[in-house]
Amino acid sequence: MPRLPAVLQKLRLPLIGAPLFLISNPQLVIAQCQAGIVGSMPALNARPAAQLDDWLAEITETLAAWDAAHPDLPSAPFAINQIVHRSNNRLEQDMAVCAKYQVPLVITSLGARADVNQAVHGWGGMVLHDVINNKFAHKAIEKGADGLIAVAAGAGGHAGSKSPFALVQEIRQWFDGPLALSGAIASGGAILAAQAMGADFAYMGSAFIATHEARASAAYKQAVVACNSDDIVYTDLFTGVHGNYLAPSIRAAGLDPAQLPQVEPGTMNFGGDAAAKTWKDIWGCGQGIGAIDKIQSAGELIAQLQAAYHAARQRLC
Repeated sequence: MPRLPAVLQKLRLPLIGAPLFLISNPQLVIAQCQAGIVGSMPALNARPAAQLDDWLAEITETLAAWDAAHPDLPSAPFAINQIVHRSNNRLEQDMAVCAKYQVPLVITSLGARADVNQAVHGWGGMVLHDVINNKFAHKAIEKGADGLIAVAAGAGGHAGSKSPFALVQEIRQWFDGPLALSGAIASGGAILAAQAMGADFAYMGSAFIATHEARASAAYKQAVVACNSDDIVYTDLFTGVHGNYLAPSIRAAGLDPAQLPQVEPGTMNFGGDAAAKTWKDIWGCGQGIGAIDKIQSAGELIAQLQAAYHAARQRLC
């Protein structure tokens, strides 16, 4: 295993909770970190923008109190996701708030930027950048990212089309730093499989939609429980970037998932009203949800994953 930075060495389960647009909130992040995995949320989930300061104060203060009361079970670090695409007009403001609270991990998406990486390093933080192919992985590291999140086929929301086997092996031919794997991971065995392929961590999002803490509608949570990989649709119709979405939500919007219209490449928008409507009404979700059979707390889900992870290790050994 590659040597990992100190901030990532003490997780109780090698898992990063992916930032879920509109869904992740301080309650979910705190529950994930207290259970020993990296919790994360997009900065853009705080609306209005000033709310991000309140949320980061809540997360840092709550986790500090937890650590003081549970010295034998310290919380895992948390991460804030920043969309660094030019359409995000909040980036500078949100980065200043992250600097104020010295956010330990920043996950950057949709473009690699050296200035953002340098800013995070300036307060002692670490940057993980998500990529969908080996070309983008090289660019991210060249611009100063510390680690990579390989977003393979089957991941929820914006996702690539590469097999996880192909993507991880290509990255590991030249990069020995922190690497997380995303794509249809929703079980303890899948977490172990990610490590077997060469990743340090699994990156899991869709399973956390069906938790009590998640800020998703009851119908959205129930759909995650009821659906499986056959109900996932891969399209670039809704944001201009290919992603995976739940078919029932597409039908509810009056569209046929099997005959979605083709779109011309256009301007991407992830923070405005159109993007918010897309993620609110057209539900992002990954192919791994066939493993999700109930709505439960994040802590209960992580305990279940941890037990299954260790059982899978024992089977193989």
